[in-house]
Amino acid sequence: MLDKKVRDLINTQIAKEFYSGYLYLDFANFYEEKGLDGFVHWYDIQAQEERDHAMLMRTYLHNNGEKVDFEEIPKPDKELKELIDPLNEGLKHEQYVTSLINGIYKAAKEVDDFRTMQCFDWFVKEQGEEEKNADDLIKKFELFGHDPKGLYALNQELLARVYTAPSLVL
Repeated sequence: MLDKKVRDLINTQIAKEFYSGYLYLDFANFYEEKGLDGFVHWYDIQAQEERDHAMLMRTYLHNNGEKVDFEEIPKPDKELKELIDPLNEGLKHEQYVTSLINGIYKAAKEVDDFRTMQCFDWFVKEQGEEEKNADDLIKKFELFGHDPKGLYALNQELLARVYTAPSLVL
């Protein structure tokens, strides 16, 4: 059995991961209205990643004999006006998620829960990649996004993104 605090934090994180998926689908909807199919595609993949993260955590709890309690998932409420707004909000959100993952890791460390720490090593690494990807996208947009040809090229780059589901042994 897992420590109650660790279990509760992971259960809460499952909802946060599903919320992240909703948020990224909301960003995709914003870009759909703007006709930027590459940005739509990029955020659709981000949403799938978040769903998969939630499912990995769910499996981890099940594999440790723990009950999964689904929490309510709020509706995304970010006000998006400019093309860069979802990118900035995405980076802020990833930084927030990193703090949550770090909190789970810290709670597991405090009770010598090495199995959870080992599992969440992957999520810690993943969050570093997520923050870098979000920051890189902002930088590219700032460089190229204000020029129609540059925006088109960036959109095409994002359209080529391919998703590979994580294969994590839990």
